[in-house]
Amino acid sequence: MSVLDELNALSSAEEFFGALEVPYVPEQVHVARLHILRRMGQYLAKSRAEGAFDGLADDSIRSLCAVHLAQAYADFVASSPIEQRVFKVHQDAVAPKPVPNRPFVPLSALAGAGGE
Repeated sequence: MSVLDELNALSSAEEFFGALEVPYVPEQVHVARLHILRRMGQYLAKSRAEGAFDGLADDSIRSLCAVHLAQAYADFVASSPIEQRVFKVHQDAVAPKPVPNRPFVPLSALAGAGGE
């Protein structure tokens, strides 16, 4: 089984930290577990798109995954999940709201309809 298959079989953040041998503080992971895993996934996707996995042996892939997990964990030690805005709901909360397109009704149209 390849290291990526092994990681795909994991289901909790703690299992990822254990499998990749990345040290962590349980209280920190408890607060931001989904955010950390999502950010790790973003880092891995970027590395994969850049060809970082091409031709690597499983040990090298495991090391790269551990680096990305440690980097993702550090992001959330230094800052809160809301500040990092990994999930769309957090991104949408600070996105500029579009100005509603309200139809214009001139005052003369209102004055003429009142009972001339």
